Amino acid sequence: MSRKGLLACLLACGLAQAAVPSPEAYFGHRMGSDHFVLDWDKVVSYFQTIQANSDRIRVEELGKSTEGWAFIAATIASPETLRHLDRYLEIQRRLADPRLTSEAEAKKFAAEGKTVVLITCSIHATELASTQTAVEFAYRLLTEDTPRVRAILENTIFLLVPSLNPDGVDIVTRWYRRTLGTPFEGTGPPELYQKYVGHDNNRDWYMFTQKETQLTIAKLHNVWHPQIVYDVHQMGSNAARIFVPPWLDPIEPNIDAILMQESNMIGTAMAADLTGAGQKGVAIHAMYDFWTPSRHYQAFHGGMRILTESASAKLASPITVEAGQLEHDALGYNAQERSWNFLEPWPGGVWRLRDIVDDQLIAMESCLYQAALHREELLRNFYKIGQRQVARKSPWGFVIPLIQQRDPGATRKLLETLTFGQVEIETTHSGDSVIRMAQPYSGWAKALLERQHYPDMRLYPGGPPQRPYDVTAHTLPLLMGVRVDAIDAPVASSPGPASTLHSLRLEASDSDSWVAINRIWSSGGAVWQNISTGDFAAEDRGPGWKLLQRPRTGLYRSFIPNNDEGWTRFLLEQFGFPYTSLENKEIQAGGLRQHFDVIVFPDASAASMESGHKAGSMPPEFTGGLEAKGADALREFAAAGGTLIFLNRASEYATQHLGVAARNVVHGVSNSEYYSPGSILKARLDTHHPLAAGLPEDLAIWSEQSPAWDIQGDAQESAPVRYPDTNLLASGWLLGEKYLAGKAALVDARLGAGHVILFGMRPQYRAQSYQTFKLFFNALLY
Repeated sequence: MSRKGLLACLLACGLAQAAVPSPEAYFGHRMGSDHFVLDWDKVVSYFQTIQANSDRIRVEELGKSTEGWAFIAATIASPETLRHLDRYLEIQRRLADPRLTSEAEAKKFAAEGKTVVLITCSIHATELASTQTAVEFAYRLLTEDTPRVRAILENTIFLLVPSLNPDGVDIVTRWYRRTLGTPFEGTGPPELYQKYVGHDNNRDWYMFTQKETQLTIAKLHNVWHPQIVYDVHQMGSNAARIFVPPWLDPIEPNIDAILMQESNMIGTAMAADLTGAGQKGVAIHAMYDFWTPSRHYQAFHGGMRILTESASAKLASPITVEAGQLEHDALGYNAQERSWNFLEPWPGGVWRLRDIVDDQLIAMESCLYQAALHREELLRNFYKIGQRQVARKSPWGFVIPLIQQRDPGATRKLLETLTFGQVEIETTHSGDSVIRMAQPYSGWAKALLERQHYPDMRLYPGGPPQRPYDVTAHTLPLLMGVRVDAIDAPVASSPGPASTLHSLRLEASDSDSWVAINRIWSSGGAVWQNISTGDFAAEDRGPGWKLLQRPRTGLYRSFIPNNDEGWTRFLLEQFGFPYTSLENKEIQAGGLRQHFDVIVFPDASAASMESGHKAGSMPPEFTGGLEAKGADALREFAAAGGTLIFLNRASEYATQHLGVAARNVVHGVSNSEYYSPGSILKARLDTHHPLAAGLPEDLAIWSEQSPAWDIQGDAQESAPVRYPDTNLLASGWLLGEKYLAGKAALVDARLGAGHVILFGMRPQYRAQSYQTFKLFFNALLY
């Protein structure tokens, strides 16, 4: 090309990039400006606009969010790479499965391929900085021509999700604008920022219940098999300014060691870049462990999970943090002192949204630059991780019997869940499902099917327990009530999923039956229940059968956002139970028995239910709780024959305010003595009790610092579920078994003509605990 032609080309390229509108020009503000928040539709339109003006980006709508907003992802790379995406997809597919690819072929693919990096933003909508960071970072990659940007574009394929929770972006934006300039500026909204699960939307990465999770897995993870997934978060205001890996112990044992070493490498390089840029308060190897798969799908699918957690402002409003307010007892470091993993403490001062954006911009570029620098070795190791998974020999596999299942519906759901996570399921001649370990994602299957043995970790020898970042158990067969057998010897099977038995009768043990009876009711039909077995029928079968009335269900909803309330709504809707949300004033108004048969109170502290938000902390219409007037109305409801259901900690409200006499034996016991931080425990069911319909005598229940009761079992109180005398732990971690042994985990107390049912568990835990769903559903029909 002549010199004149080269100059013309450079000029044309420069004009093309100049046509990309800056965030400031498009939104009217610099990203991270004080008091500036985003509308999701304008974020979407910005990405569509820059796509139309640059050959470095493609934007795709993956589907619709829970509330119908566009769920988008951008693919950013060099124009040459974007023209040949199909080729790079094929390379990723071949490297992801070593059974398809020889080592010689893998070496060539590693030399040719690109590191695929997925960055996801603002899944927790009050952590709003990262969507603004995504906007500015995308603009920089499309318009800058620095050595680092060139390396990133040439060596990586960058998948950017500006928000994993578009609905939440607008929920928080509306609330922030409503309260801006008032005493309530910077508070969180008085509703969940995801319709059903709020903060737990980042705990859905193995059950896949929410639309956003499903879209991200199906359209990005399972298609592109990224080598790095970087999830951008915020934390409290008084800790480090930003956390990056390495992670704390424990590490889930089925995650490959190569991945963990690579995440250590990438994380410390990001910390070095942040420090090199003059940013203070960078913490590594602190606060966050790497145990539960509910937060890191890709770590079981050949890719590393990188996390940053930035200190928060008050949404988009600045705050001032004095040096003495910084945490001195944070897990793994002291935010006021220098240490090997916190080398330059932040001295305190004003902290703004823009400070968060600045840190995240450095971290995003650093992560992608490391992916570019180490491209070939990351791809080689990606293939090697798959080889190590396929070579797994113990156990040989798992068998899920077809005909020996109490709950065909739960069995079907377990198989569907594993299949969605790309677990290969084969079938024996008898129809049993077989999951052999000689497959690329055997560690994923093994983690979800085996029992967890969480280590006994203390803050210091003999001291209190070190709090897990989330929970300690994830054994789906126990939670779902599905028989799964680990086997060491091969069994003959053929590719393809098995069919699952569907009940010809409406059996109370089958989860699908509860959907069916609600459909019968919805169509105007009637449902009868067998008094002895609990099974259902769509016609009167004579003696021993009773006509069931569809329960008129109320669900308590306070102005303190409650994930468990959202999960309860989700479960009721999934199984077809209609319900009405009840706020404090509606309960206080009384007359509840005219409209409801049962009222459900999700897991929450008794104090939050009684008092709610304190006066002056939120606008007046969002303050207060049930108070004395609400308690009076609930006693009146029960006295008239209504059923009150209290889940987990909410049970304390019934004993403190409604006069239920059961004594919680772990109330006031320290964590050093009793600790059940998200564990699966064994329990024994009284199969003659009406709540036992469709359930086996031996149960697995979800315990999360759950209450247990000492009752005498007189005419006013019974204990349909009790703990055994020994060996209570089924999966996870438990301290203080002695406090629970033989005690009640479920109480049925009479109150007037009605019932108060106390669940010492979360029976609808994150839409996973199919076995105890039926305890909850039976209580609705009680």
